[in-house]
Amino acid sequence: MMTGSVREDGFASNGNTEMSPEQRVPEWGGDDLADRAGTAGLDGDLPGVDPTELTDEDLIREMHSLHRTRLDTLRHAADSALANHLRRTAELETEYLARHPGREVDPSRLRDA
Repeated sequence: MMTGSVREDGFASNGNTEMSPEQRVPEWGGDDLADRAGTAGLDGDLPGVDPTELTDEDLIREMHSLHRTRLDTLRHAADSALANHLRRTAELETEYLARHPGREVDPSRLRDA
């Protein structure tokens, strides 16, 4: 009988991708997640300003910054930094969608169902 191996992070290495990275963050071993009370995490990053307090211009700027650093963070940052990045991205994008519920969708970006 063949059994799947378990990676260091505790996930089977059978290629199962049913859980998103956001869902797996709390289960990753290694670094502790950044303190959500507002103090600096192990990597020195602060949680950031509440997205509801940002102007539209600041919100867009913050999203640009996160998207610009996404691949580097995913590939090379500590688990705590990646968890912070995922959390912050979700916060900012959720706020953007709340402010722009009727955002214009470019028809050329749609796929046939």
